[in-house]
Amino acid sequence: MSNDNDEDLSMWDEALDEQAEAAAGESEQAEAVELEELTEDDTPITGEEKRKLDAILDIPVTISMEVGRSNISIRNLLQLNQGSVVELDRVAGEALDVLVNGTLIAHGEVVVVNDKFGIRLTDVISQIERIKKLK
Repeated sequence: MSNDNDEDLSMWDEALDEQAEAAAGESEQAEAVELEELTEDDTPITGEEKRKLDAILDIPVTISMEVGRSNISIRNLLQLNQGSVVELDRVAGEALDVLVNGTLIAHGEVVVVNDKFGIRLTDVISQIERIKKLK
């Protein structure tokens, strides 16, 4: 069973490497920008701070991809059955929303690797914008 997981991880790694190469070729003008508001000084992390950080890093979160939404009446909801079609508020080909615990963090597009769905992030909401939404 571990070999299957290793093979899946290897295929994902290859796909991600391929994406990185393609992205590097498409956008050589992109530059990393350091966010001053979130940058701390160069003081080393104390043992207590590391312990607190480790506790936070182990907190599970729910990540979900949203294709679209629709509002329907309970009457119409109860009439849904196999083969029913529900119209969503998005057009075909539009980016999906990537949500963490219900908060929008990015947009992406569906990819398929080894017969499994994945998502390629196309636009990540800035850290500052995400922090503003928390307040």
